[in-house]
Amino acid sequence: MSPGKLPAPAASAVPAQPGPQDAPDAVDAADVAVGTDAADAASAVVPGAGPTGRSSSGERATVRLGGATAREDAADEPPHYAPEWLRLREPADAAARAHDLLDPLRIRLANLPRRADGLVVHDVGCGTGSMGRWLAPRLDGPQHWVLHDRDPYLLHFAAVAAPRTAADGSRVTVETRRGDLARLTPDALAGAALVTASALLDVLTAEEVGNLAAACAGAGCPALLTLSVAGHVDLTPAHPLDAEITEAFNDHQRGTGMLGPDAVTAAAEAFAGHGATVRAQPSPWRLGPDEAGLTAQWLRGWVGAAVEQRPELRERAARYLDERLAACAAGELRVVVHHTDLLALCRPTGGVS
Repeated sequence: MSPGKLPAPAASAVPAQPGPQDAPDAVDAADVAVGTDAADAASAVVPGAGPTGRSSSGERATVRLGGATAREDAADEPPHYAPEWLRLREPADAAARAHDLLDPLRIRLANLPRRADGLVVHDVGCGTGSMGRWLAPRLDGPQHWVLHDRDPYLLHFAAVAAPRTAADGSRVTVETRRGDLARLTPDALAGAALVTASALLDVLTAEEVGNLAAACAGAGCPALLTLSVAGHVDLTPAHPLDAEITEAFNDHQRGTGMLGPDAVTAAAEAFAGHGATVRAQPSPWRLGPDEAGLTAQWLRGWVGAAVEQRPELRERAARYLDERLAACAAGELRVVVHHTDLLALCRPTGGVS
């Protein structure tokens, strides 16, 4: 067995293991007291749900693609995303992903030449592996997933909780790769059937998205890129400060050159520029009383990012957050966080139609 390659596990849920969730400062979203100042929101949230070095959407700023120079290599930085945040959001992610993109993806994959080891899927910025747990059981045939992330702890969770069977009962295996993804080139993707990513595009720069599109196009490899923030949030009941908080959050998302809510448009243009057929579908989180824990964490991170971007909002945002958390705790708040899923069907290489 090669280094980093693991057998398929017996379970397909992120296991409860000693780790950040046991630390004294880890926060159970359902038990957070109302009344924390918005300026302190980042310290009250599970890492990943709030501002983390200008990335506050809960997505992973742990990758760098195709030799982009916008950020330094951070392979040895402390983890920015706690497994408990990724676990908390996983059910909402699974419910939100655009199922309508699966049929055109299955058609493309069915036309690929069969390999002895099955479909090879590269999951970029995999976190705890939620994409594999969602997608592998929805695809037929044997699969080998290559999980990429800089955080070895998240890679451990992803490997342990990877699914073991495909939709038709075929075997699914997994391999983990830690480190900078600047080497994600057409050569590195040789033989790949698919590249996937979840909640990633909006924390990349235009250069990084362009490099990702070029790598996939050069390898003739389709890409399924899900749950990119769309820049729109609907809260019920409405509040006069909703629009201003949203605008400040979107500006925060665009910090240090990141694309934020412009990411899907930039990615669609980049892939189309390489001749890919691009499809996009909405994939909103729909959060109600049953998702109160996730909603509370998301609210704190969302408002905290807005205040970090516009400190003049501090006092009004503190009152706003108190009101929203109280409504959430009372089961009176509904939130739709808009995302977009993108499927890019790059032109196959080797004469495959």
